[in-house]
Amino acid sequence: MLACKRSLTGTMTAALRVLRSNQVVVSGQMQRCVSTLTDGEDRIAKILKEKFPSASSLKVVDISGGCGAMYEIHIESSEFKGKRTVQQHQLVNQALKDEIQGMHGLRIFTDVPKH
Repeated sequence: MLACKRSLTGTMTAALRVLRSNQVVVSGQMQRCVSTLTDGEDRIAKILKEKFPSASSLKVVDISGGCGAMYEIHIESSEFKGKRTVQQHQLVNQALKDEIQGMHGLRIFTDVPKH
């Protein structure tokens, strides 16, 4: 019973920490609530929407903990059709060339719509 109580207390403490830090646990991974974008996420998303107007899906996430040093980008666009992955990533890098100068890292995931 004591072990169960300790486990429950630890779980509740972890849950409170998650709530205080505006994060959500999804499949064992910590993720920030997506109700609002950071300024950096919003800026990058606007640039990519302008550069890839036919994008059917776009997600930009600050994975640096909020300081804007590293982002993860998922973008699906018909503009990538017929291009190798490296070419798709080069297009994204080119669109963000000014923004990338202030980053420590960037994860890019591209895809072509399946329909």
